[in-house]
Amino acid sequence: VQLQASGGGLVQAEDSLRLSCVGSEGAFNSYGLGWFRQAPGKERELVAAINWIGTSTYYTNSVKGRFIISRDNDKNTVYLQMNSLKPEDTAVYYCAAHRGRYTSAQTTVRYVYWGQGTLVTVSS
Repeated sequence: VQLQASGGGLVQAEDSLRLSCVGSEGAFNSYGLGWFRQAPGKERELVAAINWIGTSTYYTNSVKGRFIISRDNDKNTVYLQMNSLKPEDTAVYYCAAHRGRYTSAQTTVRYVYWGQGTLVTVSS
């Protein structure tokens, strides 16, 4: 599957932003999905994940209560709604996919398919 992320931009602290990632493949619902981010000088981290049908989600502690991951399999799209943004959320955000219809959102499985990244900059 090929993934195309969009929606990044420059916002102020406390603003909201929604990222989208469209998949090319018709069997989109065969994949679990995740949003990762990488800030300058830091390692890439998993921000949020969702299982193949959208019934299970995972969030890293720093975004819990602020970010929401969702998916629309009819549109081959996964979203990341980001609210109450902070300067420390500044990073390049990547969507990624792994095969498998797991019951739970996956945090340790190898994500094989990656989008190109979209830059989110949050000013204070």
